[in-house]
Amino acid sequence: MFNFIENCINGDALIYEIDDYIDSWHNSDSSLELHEFLGMSLKEYALYLEDESYLPCIITAHKSKENIISIMNENLAIAARSDDATKAQKIQKWLEHEKLWD
Repeated sequence: MFNFIENCINGDALIYEIDDYIDSWHNSDSSLELHEFLGMSLKEYALYLEDESYLPCIITAHKSKENIISIMNENLAIAARSDDATKAQKIQKWLEHEKLWD
């Protein structure tokens, strides 16, 4: 059985369907933790809970087989160049929380 992340990568699920997967987990007798059921590490799931808009980054990390930190650093660079300073600050705050930013 594929999880949410794998299904998104395979084109069998859309990002907005994550709530359906969460509902399925709640209605199942799965022994998996929710983050495992979705196909995320605990760190990725914490990032998702921090801000759901990071979900595409999490999926990209899995698809490209890169560490989520690399993807977040790329997003920080992009956000820093944009008009949305709030996004850059949120990413920087998360990196600081994970002790990945000095």
